[in-house]
Amino acid sequence: MSEAGTAGAAPVVTRSQVWLGRTARAVSGLAVLGLTVVVVVAGARFPAEGTDSVPTTVVPVPPTASTLVCAGPLIQPDDTGRGDSAFDPTPVDPVTTVTVVTSVPDADGSTAGTVAPLDRSSVTATLAPGGTAAVVQGVTAPQVVRAEPGSAPARVAAVSAGLVTAGDLRGLAAASCQQPTADAWLLGGATDLSSTAQLVLSNAGSTPAEITLEIWGPSGPADLTGERFLVAPGAQRVVVLGGIAAEQRRLALHVSATGGRVGVHVQDSAIDGFTPAGTELVVPGSAPARRQVVPGLAVVDSAVGDLSAPALRLLAPGDTGTTAHVTLLGPAGVTELPGAASVDLVPGEVTDVPLGGLPAGTYTAVVDADQPVLASAVLTRPGSVGELDDVPSVERAWAASTAVGRSGVVAVPAGTRGTLVVGAVAPGADPAAGGSATATLRFFGSDGSVLTERRLRLAAGTTGAWSVDQLAKAAGEIVVTDPAATLDPSVRAGVVGVDLVTDEGSEVAIAWALVAESDQPDGVLVSVLDPVPVPRTTPDVAVREDPRLGTR
Repeated sequence: MSEAGTAGAAPVVTRSQVWLGRTARAVSGLAVLGLTVVVVVAGARFPAEGTDSVPTTVVPVPPTASTLVCAGPLIQPDDTGRGDSAFDPTPVDPVTTVTVVTSVPDADGSTAGTVAPLDRSSVTATLAPGGTAAVVQGVTAPQVVRAEPGSAPARVAAVSAGLVTAGDLRGLAAASCQQPTADAWLLGGATDLSSTAQLVLSNAGSTPAEITLEIWGPSGPADLTGERFLVAPGAQRVVVLGGIAAEQRRLALHVSATGGRVGVHVQDSAIDGFTPAGTELVVPGSAPARRQVVPGLAVVDSAVGDLSAPALRLLAPGDTGTTAHVTLLGPAGVTELPGAASVDLVPGEVTDVPLGGLPAGTYTAVVDADQPVLASAVLTRPGSVGELDDVPSVERAWAASTAVGRSGVVAVPAGTRGTLVVGAVAPGADPAAGGSATATLRFFGSDGSVLTERRLRLAAGTTGAWSVDQLAKAAGEIVVTDPAATLDPSVRAGVVGVDLVTDEGSEVAIAWALVAESDQPDGVLVSVLDPVPVPRTTPDVAVREDPRLGTR
């Protein structure tokens, strides 16, 4: 082959040269892509030259209105008005009232509130701006209390009270109005032959609420076959628990709501033959936890083995059993009760621990376990023997477990006398460990004004009880240190509400409740009221504009 022919021919490219060329092009492409990413990231992190840094603006979040749902009149027995006057289960009509007390910090003069039916079709009562107290008589339906805020959420409490002086429903059935919830645990009531338990669901919202139930009894969980209940907006629904979980001597319920929040309580009543054995409202308590605290145990003398003696109700709702250690904090410290200090709990089985033989006084029950448990207590008051009765009547009241260390407000039911019961619970394994609890008390009069303000100091492991009227009447600033102070029941100061503010630096937590009593010719009627927690103030939010958003 000539040199000319060789020079004009296409060059020979080897396989290795082809791969080298492809590799070079790939590397070049990756380099370009990497450079692009660097430029984009740099532009995102570093604004264009000349762009000033955007300042942060603090946007205050205004407090919202407070809403409470109040139970309506007691549900009457099905055989009311049957014409047999000798055995009429309701010879007298229940008297139902709603008492409201509010305190609005730094009200601007335009804030107020209302009391209205669930459907808001009318206004039952109007609350004055700033602070007020109101008593609504002759309540015929569940009510909703709405309190507008000032510079902070309103400090508001309300109580619905049904008073029945004779018949099957004899008793003082009172409960603090509650903030609507989507999750509630209730421990109390029964559905055996001598008892009636009715679950009452009140929807004050604007959307339907679908309710699912879990029920436990003395033999374990009840089979409800997946039943669900729909509660319409602005309506109330009653579920007869004996129809879905019959013959349960002890009850515990878990109520879950989707789509809306509801007010929840159980109307619990019992009879002994033809003799009334108490009517009360069971309200939600604390969710399952390894420590439960039940305040407000105001007991009278009872004997060991007395069937009408007070009792502590316990449940381990999970799949694991546990041992509950019960500590009773009394006026002088820890009170020993043989047989009740340590209780073995079978998972899912509701257990009652009798408190018969406990010395008369006021107590706080502290229940500790290594598994989450529920706790509540039932109190009793003996009555007299009626003309047609073989045994004395009995009054009962349920006390729920509550959160400790929280400020709150409680209203005193109209026509009753109130006793403030406060327990000081140390945070460690020993609830009676050293230290003291401190708080500030304010007492509201019938016009909503603050009658007086008091300081409270209580040693850890003790429970104190004081007449709210007597505390409001005391002259000058006092420090309450003697939980066994003598009370004068004749003192009347017209207290309609108590506001308790715990000190932030208090080394010992406070658990408290109000015991309301009504004196009747045939005995004392009683209810235990939990304080209504004060809504927490929402912190301000810091915001700033993102300079990368929008176009130039």
